[in-house]
Amino acid sequence: MRSITFMFSSLCTRALLACLACCAAAAPQAAVVEQLRVHAAPDHVRFVFDLSGPVDWNQLTLEGPDRIVLDFDDSSLGFDPALLDLDGTGVRSVRSGRRGGDLRVVLDVDRRFDPKPFALAPVAPYGHRLVLDLFEVGRARPEATTPASAEANERRDVIVAIDAGHGGEDPGALGPRGLREKDVVLAIARRLDALFDAEPGFRGEMVRSGDYYIPLRARTEKARAARADMFVSIHADAFRTPQPRGASVYALSRRGATNEMGRWLAESENQSDLIGGVGNLADRDPLLAEVLLEISMDGVMRLSIDAGRRVLAALGDTKRVHSRELHQAGFVVLKSPDIPSILVETGFISNPEEARELAAPAHQAEIAEAIFDGVRGHLESQPPPGTLLAWRAANPAAARRYAVEKGDTLSTIAQRFGVRTSRLKHANDLASDVIRVGQVLVIPAS
Repeated sequence: MRSITFMFSSLCTRALLACLACCAAAAPQAAVVEQLRVHAAPDHVRFVFDLSGPVDWNQLTLEGPDRIVLDFDDSSLGFDPALLDLDGTGVRSVRSGRRGGDLRVVLDVDRRFDPKPFALAPVAPYGHRLVLDLFEVGRARPEATTPASAEANERRDVIVAIDAGHGGEDPGALGPRGLREKDVVLAIARRLDALFDAEPGFRGEMVRSGDYYIPLRARTEKARAARADMFVSIHADAFRTPQPRGASVYALSRRGATNEMGRWLAESENQSDLIGGVGNLADRDPLLAEVLLEISMDGVMRLSIDAGRRVLAALGDTKRVHSRELHQAGFVVLKSPDIPSILVETGFISNPEEARELAAPAHQAEIAEAIFDGVRGHLESQPPPGTLLAWRAANPAAARRYAVEKGDTLSTIAQRFGVRTSRLKHANDLASDVIRVGQVLVIPAS
């Protein structure tokens, strides 16, 4: 009996010790605010606190002087706030202090803000985060441009919305040596925007002009507010293995992706809102069902496919393409019911050789030129009503002719008539810039 009692006592002791060990393991650990990142967008400033784990927090606003306070329970600071670049944010300084075991972070501001804090669960490549969006009180939100009159709109410019993927808190795909998709595509988008702005009859409209995040559906809303005739989303994605390379072009598919690569890329891009910080994609706007029905409009789909094929052909003339067929997939950013839309995968950052090319400004310029040529060709062949392109198509006699004189060059003639040199070459089927005295050139109307 004594032996049985001893064994029972020993088992109880071991069980108690195991229980205490589990409780100790389950006890919350002190958190560390590891880093703070700042992203300035046109309508707000975003501060992102990287946390070592989940933490309870509280935010309050104080006056005299104005400051925004964040209290983190049982936490410490793992970075130096003095190293932050706060230029243009409206925040003069960021300082911190300890209150017992808790951490207080104070943002001294030079204007009144409406702070909107929210926590984000881990989504690769990030861990736990606390996001603080600061909206300036009393600042008017940007409004859509309204045409002055019907007469002024009869020969309006064609507007191309240029969407640089990802941005801010969402870096997109990551390549060798810290190459980030968001930086590559923004550089290409800026070049493309400059090309359209320099072309008579066209105007580029940047959806994202800096390093900040825009929710996927807000991108198409910005294009609609700008009265865009075409929407081009630019990406440089990655795949599971380093072998795939080359450019691809996508239009929206009503039935989902047309190939496995398309499905995988669409799922990857659609996770962008979770990374960028707008909450659960399942919480969708009540108009979504109507939008998904309207997207089936055959006219918009036909225009999107034509534009995509032209861009793909132009890319194939300048670089290696992943596939010479236009693909269709369920990218959220393409789901606009009234704007022809395409998504261009300019290459694979996951391929080391192609990543080096994508980082090179000369290669970025070639990609932008190819996208420009494809979109321009599409819009010239099927010009939107009321545009200068439509007027030109209805008035072919408006094109002028010019006889080359001594001392003329192709670039000086183009400058004289307000057209791009590439347009002049295209209109005259010239393979080079060489022209001869007496040669008659067709000058496209500007």
